[in-house]
Amino acid sequence: MEATPELETFWQRSAYLWRIRLRVWRHNFTEFLGELRNHPMALLGGLVIILFFIMALFAEQIAPHDPVRGNLRVRLDPPSWIEGGSWEYPMGTDAQGRDLLTRIIYGSRISLLVGVLSVGASVLVGVFLGALAGYYRGWFDTLVSRFADLLLAFPFLIFAIGMMAFLGPGFTNLILALTFKGWVEFYRLVRGEMLSEKTQEYVEAARVAGLSHPAIILKEILPNIIQSVFVLGTLRMGHMIIMEASLSFLGLGIPPSIPAWGSMVAAGRDYMLVAWWVASLPGIAILVLVLAINLFGEGLRDILDPRLKVDV
Repeated sequence: MEATPELETFWQRSAYLWRIRLRVWRHNFTEFLGELRNHPMALLGGLVIILFFIMALFAEQIAPHDPVRGNLRVRLDPPSWIEGGSWEYPMGTDAQGRDLLTRIIYGSRISLLVGVLSVGASVLVGVFLGALAGYYRGWFDTLVSRFADLLLAFPFLIFAIGMMAFLGPGFTNLILALTFKGWVEFYRLVRGEMLSEKTQEYVEAARVAGLSHPAIILKEILPNIIQSVFVLGTLRMGHMIIMEASLSFLGLGIPPSIPAWGSMVAAGRDYMLVAWWVASLPGIAILVLVLAINLFGEGLRDILDPRLKVDV
């Protein structure tokens, strides 16, 4: 079957458009990297985040020991830089003789997965509901907004504890519990931006050109507000990691059989006076990752928010 001239023209035009898009994306990415160099703390935070992602992806290759199997003969061994420690267990061992470095490496998987999945699900729900409520208004806006206000009346941790007590511990239930309230902030952001953008001249021009309402939302408005959503999502990721660690610390999050930083801190609190490293080192890992995410998110806000840019 021979290609018609119309079909050849279509494919040539599509390939040409994709080449233009790739050039624009490459230019924007290069410009973003250039601006990121002017924010050294954000750049440092991004490098630390990349390091944690690499550590989580290649945990089997990096970790020196089995994360679950312990050796009671080396129970509560100190880190290598303390007298009595050894380089076989660089960060020491816990009460069951398990290597802390290995468990911290594997625990990064849980923290990053929870952060990415819970924020991703919250973004999808919040952006979808916020776009519809802000653009169409009416009874749907009133109903969803009142429900969002009701959820905001509860502190996040108290609400998550109640949800986990109802659903039961587990990874999937943890994501559901965090998402059930996490979407509200994205909803409020997108709804407010949608109310502002829908009155702009480019939206009126799109209506005059005959674009449908869904097309205006997807092709005209959302591309102009997605940067704010991305910045908020980055900042909320650190909050979700703290929530997961808190719930795991209370025994309501990840099961104790799976290495998670919060449950590791909980397991080591009874040994703070004799083996401080069991609880302190996983806590430091939480601190470093969340601080890196917040630094990177603050830098993204300065770079991506045009209202913060001042011409000199």
